[in-house]
Amino acid sequence: MSNMTFYTNPQSRGRIVRWMLEEIGQPYEVRVMDFNSSIKSPEYLKLNPMGKVPALACDGIVVTEVAAICTWLADRFPAAGLAPPAGDPARGSYYRWLFFIAGPLEMATTAKAYGWRIDEENRRAVGCGLISDTLDTIEQALAGGDYLCGKQFTTADLLMSSYLGWEMYMKVIEPRAVFEDYVARCNARPASARASELDNALLGQQSA
Repeated sequence: MSNMTFYTNPQSRGRIVRWMLEEIGQPYEVRVMDFNSSIKSPEYLKLNPMGKVPALACDGIVVTEVAAICTWLADRFPAAGLAPPAGDPARGSYYRWLFFIAGPLEMATTAKAYGWRIDEENRRAVGCGLISDTLDTIEQALAGGDYLCGKQFTTADLLMSSYLGWEMYMKVIEPRAVFEDYVARCNARPASARASELDNALLGQQSA
């Protein structure tokens, strides 16, 4: 039994980690951080000096950053089957996509959302290249099967579908058919539905 405390806000990327926590099926305590107060409190800044959510504390270990938290949980609770085992050839693809999501995809979509210049002049110096290159790479990967690592749904899929779904919803990226089908397939998982229900309930409490 692990003692996990999940620091989040339902209007944050913490929703992705909530889904991951529901996938692993282990008990956890939730502490909702207020963007205007508790998230910058001395107590919380000791856990995450960035003053951001999500963060996860478990058995004396503090993990921040969405991809890191989800990857750590997959390894900490292998029975959930959310990562190819060590030694499996699919482990290479798994790591590739985890870092691709946290690196090029995050950078490309942020640049698009805020109108940062990435063009033929500077594309070689920018880690994500053109956003079209990033999206074409993902589409090519998803066209080959149900998930990024073949037939197994992994943490990489949880992250990828979360980011693609959000960016399409916000109209940052175009709703390509392969992206929509993939996001719908991943969101059909019971843990995704439970996570959304829990976070939506928190949103309702905040607006009440």
